[in-house]
Order: sequence, then structure tokens, then C-alpha cells
Amino acid sequence: MLDDTLKTQLKAHLELVREPFEIIATLGDDDNSKEMLALLKDVDNLSDKITLRTDGQASRTPSFQLTQPGANTGVEFAAIPMGHEFTSLVLALLWVGGHPAKLDADLIEQIKDLDGDYNFEVYMSLSCNNCPDVVQALTIMSVINPKIRVVTIDGALFQDEINEREIMAVPTMYLNGEVFGAGRMDVAEIVGKLDVNSAERDAKKLNERDPFEVLIIGGGPAGAAAGVYAARKGIRTGIAAERFGGQVNDTLAIENYVSILATEGPKFVQAMKAHVDEYEVDVMNLQTADKLIPAQNPGDLIEVHMTNGGVLKSRTVILSTGARWRKLNVPGEEEYQNKGVAYCPHCDGPLFKGKRVAVIGGGNSGVEAAIDLAGIVGHVTVIEFAQDLCADAVLIKKLKSMPNVEIITNAATTEFIGKDGKLAALHYKDRATDEIHDVAVEGAFIQIGLVPNTEWLKGTVELSKYGEIVVNDRGATNVPGVFAAGDATTTPYKQIIIAAGDGATAALSAFDYLIRTPAPETI
Repeated sequence: MLDDTLKTQLKAHLELVREPFEIIATLGDDDNSKEMLALLKDVDNLSDKITLRTDGQASRTPSFQLTQPGANTGVEFAAIPMGHEFTSLVLALLWVGGHPAKLDADLIEQIKDLDGDYNFEVYMSLSCNNCPDVVQALTIMSVINPKIRVVTIDGALFQDEINEREIMAVPTMYLNGEVFGAGRMDVAEIVGKLDVNSAERDAKKLNERDPFEVLIIGGGPAGAAAGVYAARKGIRTGIAAERFGGQVNDTLAIENYVSILATEGPKFVQAMKAHVDEYEVDVMNLQTADKLIPAQNPGDLIEVHMTNGGVLKSRTVILSTGARWRKLNVPGEEEYQNKGVAYCPHCDGPLFKGKRVAVIGGGNSGVEAAIDLAGIVGHVTVIEFAQDLCADAVLIKKLKSMPNVEIITNAATTEFIGKDGKLAALHYKDRATDEIHDVAVEGAFIQIGLVPNTEWLKGTVELSKYGEIVVNDRGATNVPGVFAAGDATTTPYKQIIIAAGDGATAALSAFDYLIRTPAPETI
């Protein structure tokens, strides 16, 4: 099952296992069971602290549980965790085997204090870029707190469950039989959702922080670069982010960042976080800003209010809140989101294997999505509003070479139609004739660009007609001491490398502002 290179790497990892544990497999005579058994035998042979049993009686076949003898650890895989999930398997083996997780001590205590019975089911696909974070988060939580149990389920192996529960997006989490959430979530986010008092505690911690000299709102490439550049000046720097890494977390391939030939979004985010952590930057994750109060006088403290009630103060603020997927805002879009209407083809594409899907948007993102999907689904219809596709020529050529792709241009998607609670078709209008056409699809991936996360700034800083923060060539806004960087601004070309450069510019401009502006006596 595992090649020699993987075996060598895994054996080295398993040397970190401290305590013996068992793998208890529930298997049948099918090919998937045989493949799972081959994988588990390879793992078993690599460590004398692991014992493989094949007498499991779990409800799903094939599946396997990781548990210490005499214990009832709630870590179970109804999956053959290869692909993106191989790392999840390795970490699960280490954690169940007593190797400590790299989590904040306060967060570990918060997990231990969770009271009640939590039975999680996580539906994922092996090609999903967002799924490992959720799988790994719930796995370590179940190891820390025995009241938490998790089963990781590969939707491709258990298609009947996927159909019965009408799951059309991964990762999807169920808690005690009810939908708990969908999409990427880390440990802190899940714990925060379970712990009803966490917001109040977080707000208190924010209020107790001393004022910053540079406070960055947003933790994507712009925010991370700003944090590094500001901290290197030796000034008190903080980053408050809703999700460190921002949309880069959801990016599959990055091949145009100079000096890095190719990487994936999550790996890029890990490298950004490691770079930021090299400096004294106070990173406050899972924090959403909802109000900016400018300083009364230049150099005085600016306030940023958070949705949890916390307030942060700083002499300068850099806004790097990024952008999110733009929606069509047509009937049926919200109703059938995660029931056929989706925004992440890399995550959800495998759920539509052999089915008919549409991609809305003919730019680079849309055409790349269509090319990827064409290798998985039965048929792809690309619908573009303009008269021609606007992707790079090399991508268009590749798309047109694929036999199961239809391209419709000069068309406006007008409505999503469902049947039995799931997407069944979409309507589009021919912009030349105004005729309405119907396309039968079970999935629709919307790839029409981004919208800036700036609604909370209306009436405070100047915004363009598109909602972007208006900045000059130094990253300054119209509010003294407030700068901005990245995809949320009027800077053209929304690219990772440009956002990072923006962040550096804003940080240097903020530092220049600080040294030229008297500090308030109270700081």
C-alpha cells in the first residue's frame, strides 16, 4: 500500500510514539476493505508499540479505530486516509500514542473543561484542501477529552450516507446527529462554538491588552507582511484576524510567488505564520472587527471594536481584511448553497463524480475550475456573462480540448432551481436574444471574483463604488493614522505577491507616521 519512501518517513514519525495502542479494524470482503487492511498492516509493521486487530464491530465497513488498551478513545476513520488526509492519519497515530499536540495551554484546558457527550461525524473527500484542518482539530480534541468522539468519513466510500443526508459540500460536520457546520474550522473555532462563554472571556482578554503602536486587522498575506515589517522596527505590533491566512487557506495551487516554484495554500499560510512568530507580534485569531473609531487628534489612540465586545487601541491601524467569494445574488443561490451551489471546486468536486455540473464564470478561476472538474464529473457547462471567455489563452485552449465541456458565453445566470431539497437545474438568459434557457445540473460552482470585506467601514473611511478602501501610493487612507493593504483596497490586481508588497508598504508608512507624530501622554 505504502511505497518505500512513505514507509521510511512514517517509521521516523512513529518513533515519537510514547505509549502502546491498538488499531481495531472492521472489515469486509470488498476491495476497499482489502485496501484498508493493506494500509493498516504497513502501519502496524513500522512500530512495535502498535497492535493491529481485525475483530472490530463498528457500524461502518470498512473502518478502523485508534485506541489505547483498556481505553475507549473516540478516534475512528471510515476512510482510507491517503491524499490530503495522510497527514491526518499520521497525527492521529502520534496523538493516540501519547505524543503531545502543539496547542496553547489555555486551549487545552478549555477542551478538557467541555462537559457533555459530543459525537462528531465528519464527511470529507481525499482531494479536499479544507478537510484536514477539521479532521485534525476534532481528532486532537477527542484525544484530549474522552467525552468527544469523532468518525472521519470518506464520502466516496459511503455514498449512500452522502445521498441520504444530502451532503453536497465538504467538510460537513454532524454533532450528535445534527448538522454542526460546514467548511474549514480549526480547534479554536470548534471549541468557541461549543463553549458558549468563550466570547465573553475573549473580549475581556482583548480589553486588558495595552495599546499597540501598529494594529493590523486581517491576517492574510498583506496582514502578515505588515506584521513582519512593523515588528522589525521594534514597535509594539498586533494582528487581529478572523482567520489567519485568509482566503489563501482555500487556495489549492500557488505557482506564481517569486522564489517558490509551487506550493499549496495551507502550506503557504503555515510558512507565513512561522515567519510572523519569529517576531514579537501579538496574533489574536478568530477576532472579527465591526467598528473603527478614528483618533480625535493625530497621534491619539484609534479604537477597533470587535463583535465579541472587545476593544483594541492603537496609534496606527492597518486594514487588511481581504475579500470573499462574490455571489450572484439570484433566486435559489442561498437556498441551495451546500446543496448543489458551491464555491470551492477543489473541495466539493469529488462529491459530483459522474454528474452534470456548471461553472459560472469564464475568468482564470472559472476555467481552471472547469478543467479540474472535467476530470471528475460527467459533464461541465461553463457559463460566462461576457461575449468571450476572459481567461489566459493557454487555459482556454486546454478547456476547449476537453470532450465533456460545453461553453456558453454572453449569458446571464438568472436562477437556481431545486427538486427534493437539492439543486436540479439553472436558468440563464441569452443576452443577445433575451431568451431564457434551462440547464439540468446537480452542481454549480460560482467563480465570478471577489468582494472586499469592508462593510463595517462604511461612513468611516473612504470606499470606492466597489466597496474597496481608497488608498494612495503609500497605503494611506483618508483617516489620519489609518492605512490599508491587500485585496480590500483599490490597489489593482488581486494577487498574493501584490498583497504582501502592499502590507510592507503600509507598515513602513505607519512607522513613518509614528515617528513624525507626537505620541499621546496616556500610551
